[in-house]
Amino acid sequence: MKTLIFGNSGSGKSTLAKHLSQAHGLAHLDLDSIVWEPGKVAVQRPMDAIHASLAEFLVAHQSWVIEGCYGELVEAASAQCTELVFLNPGREVCLTHNRSRPWEPHKYASKEAQDAMLENLQAWVAGYYERHDPWSYYAHRRIFDAFAGAKSERESPAEAVTPK
Repeated sequence: MKTLIFGNSGSGKSTLAKHLSQAHGLAHLDLDSIVWEPGKVAVQRPMDAIHASLAEFLVAHQSWVIEGCYGELVEAASAQCTELVFLNPGREVCLTHNRSRPWEPHKYASKEAQDAMLENLQAWVAGYYERHDPWSYYAHRRIFDAFAGAKSERESPAEAVTPK
């Protein structure tokens, strides 16, 4: 099983990935962990280092779940996945999930530091359907529509946390 989950921030990617990882004993890669400099907020690592980290993970694990919003990385990993899952519950659900998300210690030094970034995150999430960058709905839709293998798009919050 090699499941690749992508969508907007707050769509339920981490929740679903953690569930699948635990239920099936899969290695789990949150793409945030390879995109951003450790211990620094919103400082991206060099792209060659990001791609090298992704390649290392793919080689090191025979079964996995990968999750993230980074279109270019989703596209790179999709060549090796057995299932592609696009979580698309809508803007309001994503905004609500972000407001109630627990502290993510792998991203922020404290819950307070995470909360200090919330408004920036919410503004970015709110623009998901209007932006045309690699992390936008348009990029995600293109990747999903072009994928020829097993795939599903999940639109309701219940679907986002319940594997099909």
